[in-house]
Amino acid sequence: MKFLHVSLGILTVLVLEGTSLKVQYNGNQVLKVIPETTNHVKYIQNTCTELQLDLWKPKMVEEITPGVDVHIHVPFSILQVLKENFRHRGISFEILITDVQELIDTQAVNEQRKEKKSLVQFDYTKYHPMDEIYDWMVQIKEAYSDIVAMHYLGSTYELRPIYYFKIGWPSDKTKKIIWIDCGIHAREWISVAFCQWFIKEILENHKTDPLLNKALHNIDFYIVPVLNIDGFIYSWTTDRLWRKTRSPHNNGTCFGVDLNRNFDARWCSIGASHNCSSITYCGTGPASEPETRAVSELVKSIKSEILCFLTIHSYSQLILLPYGYTKNAPTNHEEMMTVAQKAATKLQEKHGTQYRVGSASHILYSNSGSSRDWATDLGIQFSYTFELRDNGTFGFELPEDQIKPTCEETTDAVLTIVEYLNEKHFNGAESIFSVTLWVNLSFSFIVGTYYSLF
Repeated sequence: MKFLHVSLGILTVLVLEGTSLKVQYNGNQVLKVIPETTNHVKYIQNTCTELQLDLWKPKMVEEITPGVDVHIHVPFSILQVLKENFRHRGISFEILITDVQELIDTQAVNEQRKEKKSLVQFDYTKYHPMDEIYDWMVQIKEAYSDIVAMHYLGSTYELRPIYYFKIGWPSDKTKKIIWIDCGIHAREWISVAFCQWFIKEILENHKTDPLLNKALHNIDFYIVPVLNIDGFIYSWTTDRLWRKTRSPHNNGTCFGVDLNRNFDARWCSIGASHNCSSITYCGTGPASEPETRAVSELVKSIKSEILCFLTIHSYSQLILLPYGYTKNAPTNHEEMMTVAQKAATKLQEKHGTQYRVGSASHILYSNSGSSRDWATDLGIQFSYTFELRDNGTFGFELPEDQIKPTCEETTDAVLTIVEYLNEKHFNGAESIFSVTLWVNLSFSFIVGTYYSLF
């Protein structure tokens, strides 16, 4: 490959903006490449590895297979050479994003907002930097103190506080819990936007919506709006496409850990990297990162009360079930599939968006250390990953005009799961099923007895 001698130093451009350096992606493109043969696969794998290209889909070069789309973020400096090499080898490709920086710039307007907004002025159809989200959280806590409590979860590596909301009607009894976390991966801004939207929907509608009103008497929502706060801030201030945390490794030569590879679920056994330069770096050990430890400690302490564990990501439009580290399925796989398919159907009814449903290792790629699989191994019966819009047209840079429809349809899907769990555990769904089964069996016995007499 004639371009592999190119210095990696030219792959990223830094410009001075204010007092900080900001990564620029001028002229960079995201290509959708479709390998058709094993030779195509090997070439793409070698190219991505040797040039340390930002592989958007799948996350690991090992998961590249014939006939499956590959999304690659390619620097402008090698773009034409790479395209020529693809053509020479008969590898078909198309351009998903024509200019990565141009797309980033369309979202940059929010960074310039300095005035503090009141809660009624908060715009849920915009992406917000972390200082605005912190302010919003305090205002939510104060405005809805009858039903909301804000708790300290832990600190990030850079000592920023991580908070979660506990949302539910106060009760003397021990209540069940639905866990939702957003913002594990820094560049997945739509994930954070969804958590804010979902909290808004609960708080604005819980008195008039029969499902929410009923559920909040039985269930508390534990919602973490942003887990990877250090990385999220870095994606605003320095590198829009940053994914990991910001902890230093290898004497400061590389930074960050992929939190969704850092949980104690067959840690770093598959679909993760021990190389700290990789975007899927799994860390120095299970729960080595303070963010992961904070989630682990709290969830372990309340695991017997958690009905469902939801973690929100992007992109690919998927509802993923356990497992990622094995092809085996959890014991309640069929029930989980049925519930997820109902959620996907409800989601599609809103704006026509189609989601695929299935185990991560079957419909996406294999990976170990995910929070979804870890929660399942703890004994939590329902654990899903939502991969939100889109399928690659915008990827991690989903425009703000898609925030509202994305959040609306995802809210409908999540509430479908909430409704199922509330009915199952609190409205006698299992008892109703048992009675129905008993009636059917009794009727069959009577009919059988009747016909045996004649």
